[in-house]
Amino acid sequence: MKHLLLSLLALLSFCNAEAQVSFGKAEKLNNEWLFLRADSSRNVYESPEMKNTGFDDSRWRKVTLPHDWGVELPMSPDKGSCQGYLPGGIGWYRKHFERPEGQKVYVYFEGIYQHSEVYLNGQLLGKRPSGFASFLYDMTPHLHDGQNVLAVRVDHSQEFDSRWYTGSGIYRNVWLVKAPEVHLAQWGTAYRLKSIDKRKAIVEVDVETQDDRADKSHPLVMNTTINLRDTDGSIVATQHFTMGTQQKRTVTLTVKNPQRWTLDKPYLYTLQTTVVPNMTSPSSLEQLTDQSEVKVGLRTLEFSPDKGFALNGEWMKVKGVCVHDDAGVLGTAVPADVWKRRLLELKSIGVNAIRMSHNPHAPELYDLCDQLGLLVMDEASDEWEFPKRKWMKGWNQGRPAYQGTYTYFEEWIERDVADMVRRDRCHPSIFMWSIGNEVDYPNDPYSHPVLNGNGTDFTQPAYGGYKPDQPNAERIGFIARRLAKIVKDIDPSRPTTGALAGVVMSNETLYPSSIDVVGYNYTESRYDTDHKKYPQRIIYGSENRHDLPAWKAVRDNEHIFGQFLWTGIDYLGESGTWPARGSSAGLLDLAGQRKPNGWYRAALWSEKPTCYIGTYPNGNQRRGRRGGNSGGWVSTYASDSWDYQEGQSVRVVCYTNAPSARLLLNGNAIGGEPKHDEATDILYWDIDYAPGTLRCEASNGAVYDIKTTKTPCALRLTTDSVAHIFVEIVDEDGMVVRADNEVVVYVQGARLLGLENGNMSDTNIAGNQQRNRQRAYEGRLVGYFQPSDSNKSKEKGETITIRAMAQFLKSAEISF
Repeated sequence: MKHLLLSLLALLSFCNAEAQVSFGKAEKLNNEWLFLRADSSRNVYESPEMKNTGFDDSRWRKVTLPHDWGVELPMSPDKGSCQGYLPGGIGWYRKHFERPEGQKVYVYFEGIYQHSEVYLNGQLLGKRPSGFASFLYDMTPHLHDGQNVLAVRVDHSQEFDSRWYTGSGIYRNVWLVKAPEVHLAQWGTAYRLKSIDKRKAIVEVDVETQDDRADKSHPLVMNTTINLRDTDGSIVATQHFTMGTQQKRTVTLTVKNPQRWTLDKPYLYTLQTTVVPNMTSPSSLEQLTDQSEVKVGLRTLEFSPDKGFALNGEWMKVKGVCVHDDAGVLGTAVPADVWKRRLLELKSIGVNAIRMSHNPHAPELYDLCDQLGLLVMDEASDEWEFPKRKWMKGWNQGRPAYQGTYTYFEEWIERDVADMVRRDRCHPSIFMWSIGNEVDYPNDPYSHPVLNGNGTDFTQPAYGGYKPDQPNAERIGFIARRLAKIVKDIDPSRPTTGALAGVVMSNETLYPSSIDVVGYNYTESRYDTDHKKYPQRIIYGSENRHDLPAWKAVRDNEHIFGQFLWTGIDYLGESGTWPARGSSAGLLDLAGQRKPNGWYRAALWSEKPTCYIGTYPNGNQRRGRRGGNSGGWVSTYASDSWDYQEGQSVRVVCYTNAPSARLLLNGNAIGGEPKHDEATDILYWDIDYAPGTLRCEASNGAVYDIKTTKTPCALRLTTDSVAHIFVEIVDEDGMVVRADNEVVVYVQGARLLGLENGNMSDTNIAGNQQRNRQRAYEGRLVGYFQPSDSNKSKEKGETITIRAMAQFLKSAEISF
């Protein structure tokens, strides 16, 4: 048996932890920006003078970054369904600031969507077409004493350049980085775990310096110290050495009694690197040149074509979900605390892996996966040298557009892939690098004679058969080989992968053999066939349906190590016909709340006792909450409602990981022994409705209650005191009533970012991001807030007050 055995390469970071540039002193540059959305038809607003210091921006709107202008604007059916019927356009940002102290001053953008141009005092610092790349510019040569102006032009005029909603603008954090002329290199600190057992771990650490002195005629020698600290701050390993400037040095650390990074206990060390110039004057030795701190996780990865995947030597199944960048009303400007709540909810369902679909995501999201214990599949792109279909009037409907990132592929793809790996390579959560998603989709754009079928075991749609006028699919293999080499040259410790949409076609190319691990999208039927045909191939499901057969193909086959469901969370874009904001394929809705199919997935994946009951009318075609139900169908999407007509026949379904369960109505057993549906592994009963409390008691001890509700009478308001406001419409007994009242929320002492109801059909929610009123959906709303600037400056203990009101309902108020 051939094994692909890899050890963890853990992480690179930066001095002020979150900036992730791995040198200098970083501070966020998010406040007091000015913004104007410039329409392409109004040339006066596209004047190049916007970049200049003296341009009059006094009437521009003040914004706080991260900022996505797309969700601030109304949805319209004349926009593309691929982008959730939201507009793009052109926008300018300007930032006035005093010259910072420091020998070298840089600006670091985590992401701008897209085609950004960055100017300082009228001078171009650089351009970056990718909307997902993070990049750094040196501002030092163009800084003035006193006032300076940073201007950013963002061009998303190709509004249909993605198959999902991307947002528009400076939608991630911006950092000001101050450093000496000689400093640690950007993304230049990394490490590899060479070996580990209970007694010790051997770790190789790479350190790279950068010399930005104008005069390099006098070489410097840097005294370098590396300290690895445990969670208590104690030094557990150290190294002292010297190195030159503009050099890279690799040293070895020995860690005694190491703690491993695991999914249950994601232990993180801190790697501190300090460089000081070695000069003759003793007083100069006290001068700190540069320092970085890096969170480190120690763990091993092993992949086998026969046994699947092992973390720290333990073979396991990857229970993954795909995610996009947005969070409903927030667009793609999503605070870290919002992501944390979402990830915790996914993990409680049983999810242990996240696929970053289909691009590098915000750095904070990787940090959270490190801290919470989630594996990550990092992904470079959704499109290579030719464009894919971008649907305009509904998903896979009408005539598509062909805008996209292919326009800068040849010029930028190598840089974009390399920057993704260098930026993210040290996160212990990352266990695979994906070089592309569905770039081999049959006839979109590549084609191959195998699509004619010719009586073979072809199992994927032929889309009209072989089209010789389309690009030859064999090109895919050569590009894959090129991109995989870029990844391996930077990080040989993790496998490369790709998400294949046309496996049968790709098998005729070099693509599968160019990557270490081969992902199959929606192609479970090929698992056994290709395992026998290609015995050295390591296979997993890189994108999969939610149904039980797709999971059983993983669960019951040792050589298939996991799957990634499409998707973990509902997302904007890739919408159905108007009105629709996006895709409702998630386990969580746009508000981050668990849906019925999320409970169903917990019954399949969670190791904790799980029980949930949903209901729907028996024997008709009435559609239930967020999905269709009929009497003859055992639904995986049943709402936990208990409100019907007296005596009406109701089907009750139970999602549980227990072998059996019993049903009680108002304390009395009802329905007898449950029936078992083999196709879904769901228990169910058919009973007649009577009001009261319906309880399910699973044999593993888990219980779930649903109750008949009364007329809505009040609002209930709760908060996590971090980022979320939870509004519920309740009856006199405190039960949530599935009502859609318009709710008004007032926040004092903090900034309200938006109200999200999770309703995918509510197209009025766009354009209301900064408004404080929204309709509830099924009795619930989630609000997002951040402490205001004025509140931050006040003394500790300042109170934040939140009030919620709705017509004819009792209002609610909380303070904290």
